Amino acid sequence: MSNDIFPQTTTELAAIRKKLAPDIHEAFTNFSARVFAEGALPVKMKQLIAVAVAHVTQCPYCIRGHTKAALRHGATSEEIMEAIWVAAEMRAGGAYAHSALALDTIEKAKGPPEAKS
Repeated sequence: MSNDIFPQTTTELAAIRKKLAPDIHEAFTNFSARVFAEGALPVKMKQLIAVAVAHVTQCPYCIRGHTKAALRHGATSEEIMEAIWVAAEMRAGGAYAHSALALDTIEKAKGPPEAKS
């Protein structure tokens, strides 16, 4: 019995997705191929970005797939870990930046200074 939280990806699952929405599947496949093709950014860098984003979106399939792709395109373990640390900082930074919303709400809940008497 498997202890995996997420089911393993299989060619059968891929075939079902393709069968249920073939046009969309083809469009997505073409889009993905174009996004990760060599361009202004080298493929290795694109895959390192994808590793970081996958950690922020917390997609286990993306983490595995893009980590493997990054390795195939020459990324080192150190580069991959550094990309993950960038993701961690950005996620933490987002929480820190959005604290302004909570602080603003707290201030508004206090009401105007003259109402405190």
